[in-house]
Amino acid sequence: MSDLATRGVTSADGTPVEYLSAGHGPHVIVVPGALAVASDLTAFAGLLANRHTVHVVQRRGRGGSGPQGDRYGIARECEDIEAVRARTGARLIFGHSFGGLVALRAACGNPAFDAVAVYEPGVSVGGSIPVGWIDRARGEISEGADFEAFITFVRGVNPDQTGRVPRWLLRIILRRAISPAEMRQNLALMPQAISEHVEVGRFDGRLTDYREIAADTLIMRGKGRDTGRQAVALAQLAGTIPRSETGTFRTLDHFAPEKKPGEIADAVLRFFAAHARTGVQIGG
Repeated sequence: MSDLATRGVTSADGTPVEYLSAGHGPHVIVVPGALAVASDLTAFAGLLANRHTVHVVQRRGRGGSGPQGDRYGIARECEDIEAVRARTGARLIFGHSFGGLVALRAACGNPAFDAVAVYEPGVSVGGSIPVGWIDRARGEISEGADFEAFITFVRGVNPDQTGRVPRWLLRIILRRAISPAEMRQNLALMPQAISEHVEVGRFDGRLTDYREIAADTLIMRGKGRDTGRQAVALAQLAGTIPRSETGTFRTLDHFAPEKKPGEIADAVLRFFAAHARTGVQIGG
C-alpha cells in the first residue's frame, strides 16, 4: 500500500520516534523485528488497515527515529511504544520476533492494552534463543566484517539448523537467497540487532513477569517441531499469561508477517475483533 502517512512523536528520553499510519478503525500499534524496518510490514499493515488504523513503529536506529543511544534497553523500547500509544490512543498491539518481545514487555502491568498479538516473539526461556554468538559478532563488526557478523548471527540464533551449516557454505547460500537490497539492510542493522539480542538474553529467566499482562494475548508461531526449543518456550509463555491463546501455522516460516502476511493478518483481525473494547480513541 502507498498511502502510509509518516508521523512522529518524542519518547520519554527525548528521542524522536517515527511511525507510519494508515487505515480507519480501532487503533493498532505494529512493532517490527530485529532486522526489519517499518516499511517491511507495509503489506501486513495494509491488510489490517481494512478494519483498523494501523501505526507501524520505526524502532530506534532506523529511518527517521533516533539512535538506540547509550542507555538502550527494553525500557527505552517500551517508552517508545508508550509515546505512540499515548498519541494515538491505541489499545491493540502486534509484534513480530524481537518486536513481539517489545510488545509483551510493553503490556506487562499496563492496563492500557486490551489485546496483544505476537508472532514468534523473541522471548527466551532457558536459553531457547542463544546469545553466545554476540561477542564474536561484535568483534567482526568492529573489524568492518559486517557480512561475517551476519553469518555468525544466522548460525548462532538457530544452532539446530543453520548452525550446522559450515560458514563457507552459508556464505554462498545467503548471497544467493537474499537480494542485494535486503542484504544491505541486514548488514546495516547488525549493530542494532546485537544490542537487541543482548536484551533477549537479559530477560531470559523472567518468565513470571508475563503474569502481569492483563490483556487478552495471542501467541503465534510458524512451522517447526512442537518439541523444538523455541516452540516449548512459547508454550511456557502461553501458560504463564493469564488470558492467552495460541496459533500455529504449519506452512509459514519466521518471516511470514513480512513476506507472506495473509494468514497471520487474518488471525490477528479475528482476535482483535473478538477482544477489542469499543470506545472513543484519540487518533493521530
